[in-house]
Amino acid sequence: MTRPARIFVWTLATLLTVLAILVVVIATFDWNRVKPMLNEKVSEALHRPFAINGNLAVHWRTEPEEGGWRAWVPWPHFIAEDLTLGNPEWLKEPKMVGLERVEFRLAPLPLLFQQISIPRIDLTRPTASLTRLADGRANWTFDFGPKDENEEPSKWQLDIGAIGFDQGNVSFDDQTLKTSMKVQVDPLGKPIPFSDIVGKASAEKAGGTQDYAFGFKAQGRYKGQPVSGTGKLGGLLALQDASQPFPLQADVRIADTHVVLAGTLTDPRNLGALDLRLRLSGASLGNLYPLTGVTLPDTPAYSTDGHLTANLHAASGATFNYQGFNGKIGDSDIHGDLAFVASQPRPKLSGNLVSNQLLFKDLAPLIGADSNAEQKARGGASKQPAGKVLPVEEFRTERWRAMDADVTFAGKRIVHSEQLPFNDLSAHVILDDGQLRLDPLRFGVAGGSLASNIRLDGRSVPLQGRARLTARGFKLKQLFPTFAPMQTSFGELNGDADISGRGNSVAALLGTANGDLRMLINDGAISRSLMEIAGLNVGNYVVGKLFGDEDVKINCAAADVGIKDGLATTRLFIFDTENAIIYINGTANFASEQLDLKVTPESKGLRLFSLRSPLYVRGAFAKPSAGVQAVPLALRGAGMVALGVVAGPAAGLLALIAPSSGDDPNQCTPLLQQMKAGKAPAAVKAKK
Repeated sequence: MTRPARIFVWTLATLLTVLAILVVVIATFDWNRVKPMLNEKVSEALHRPFAINGNLAVHWRTEPEEGGWRAWVPWPHFIAEDLTLGNPEWLKEPKMVGLERVEFRLAPLPLLFQQISIPRIDLTRPTASLTRLADGRANWTFDFGPKDENEEPSKWQLDIGAIGFDQGNVSFDDQTLKTSMKVQVDPLGKPIPFSDIVGKASAEKAGGTQDYAFGFKAQGRYKGQPVSGTGKLGGLLALQDASQPFPLQADVRIADTHVVLAGTLTDPRNLGALDLRLRLSGASLGNLYPLTGVTLPDTPAYSTDGHLTANLHAASGATFNYQGFNGKIGDSDIHGDLAFVASQPRPKLSGNLVSNQLLFKDLAPLIGADSNAEQKARGGASKQPAGKVLPVEEFRTERWRAMDADVTFAGKRIVHSEQLPFNDLSAHVILDDGQLRLDPLRFGVAGGSLASNIRLDGRSVPLQGRARLTARGFKLKQLFPTFAPMQTSFGELNGDADISGRGNSVAALLGTANGDLRMLINDGAISRSLMEIAGLNVGNYVVGKLFGDEDVKINCAAADVGIKDGLATTRLFIFDTENAIIYINGTANFASEQLDLKVTPESKGLRLFSLRSPLYVRGAFAKPSAGVQAVPLALRGAGMVALGVVAGPAAGLLALIAPSSGDDPNQCTPLLQQMKAGKAPAAVKAKK
């Protein structure tokens, strides 16, 4: 053998010997010796106590499944047992993360190209305790010290494949959200196809979404409300891929709110976008505010089912669209689209809602007019006092400045009792920096319309409110469809009201109200049976005293009422019937809910009333009483008191007279014209 050949052989033999010794040393090395140094370095880097408390070992194994020449190269398998990561010093609990065992294999050859390739990591019983204090400090935020601006970024790349674990437990305590949760995550064993949960059509639309790989259970409190739920999640590989839709499914109850969702989350590590089928149900839409921050009205029990999409990183703020949803509120159906944008300075809710069949009783919670039992069922804190008619439940004005809104609503058909002849409803709801406007709010009523413009300023304490209402063309025969004498009538009801007040409830607003109310009715009829149909027991008594059991034609009824500090006082209130003219004088106190009215009849022609004294209606709104005053009727014409006093109100009421639709002229015209001129009604004056 030549000298160069001998040198080469000895060199190769030496290298192989060194390599063999190195392999033996590595294979037999007790890696537990490096634990103190490793624990110290990691603790120093994280500014947290880190420790591998159990065994640390490295086993070299070939990987036949890799195929080719790579199947012959030994791969190191790292195993560490009983790992803990501590909390920062400002937390009392010592441990943040714990692992019974972690095992992973490292591809050796990519290390030559500055790549750390870990095809799989397996975790055994991982636990984590995540905490955020009221001052905002969170233990999942790490302090890596100041960054050197001149330091070049590392050229090493980390590539982690699959991550598996047998069971994980996470506790979450966030004092800023008043939230405390415990979540247990388990592998499903056998993955569940995405299409099995969301349906084939939705799965095809999502485009290659991974299967569900994990299930979870959650228990605790969210924003102070009790929470329990179950659900399914995608695999951890999808969790790392920002371009891969991450599958979600959950069935959660938060207090009396039930949330069921299924769909995908894009870029889950950065909460990119949502695409979910969402079903919501609960005792009241108003109860969603503490959970979502969205200001919604109090309602009866509700349920909805729709498509929720969200772009959580939109330039204008996170946007949420609840599209094509269908549902029920109480016994009324509801459909539409809503959009919520987390914009500045306030988020904004907008959309269009439609109800094809709206039950009038389902509107009662909007003003607190439902019963105490119904208020309790939807979580209302107030209680309507016995014997009080006007709702005392307060508007939640503190919520009105949390967001803005621009929502339209149409109730195409209103279902009601015969006493409430409402046909349809349309409303435009605008909430702007604590000011709530219904502009307009319109009801179709008995062939006519009740148009209103309502403004409530929640920025002031107490709330300032104003309502302008216009009633036009209410057909009397439609107002009282079961009262036969009215079915041949061409009469109408028209009216105007302009009322303002202050207070945080309907009762408080009316109890401080100022304004005017005018109403005019022509060509109608009245009897005791009509009062029974309307459910007016006191009216039944009064009409019976005046007319007995007869049906009596009303030529004209006119009312002009002034309201000051909650006290409504009649300026003019008169019924002109075929037999008599009836004058009503007195007050209605909205603050104390007390009536004090005097009813004075004046006979027409030769027919004389058997009644020799005026009537009174007094007492609480809830249960007024009526009777005969213990004084005789005054001379005819005394009911007018002073004709000059009613000239102004009569002039104002003339504007409400509708054009006559029958052969006879509207009989309110001559009546009011005479009163405007300071004269007694002609039929009465002729008999004086």
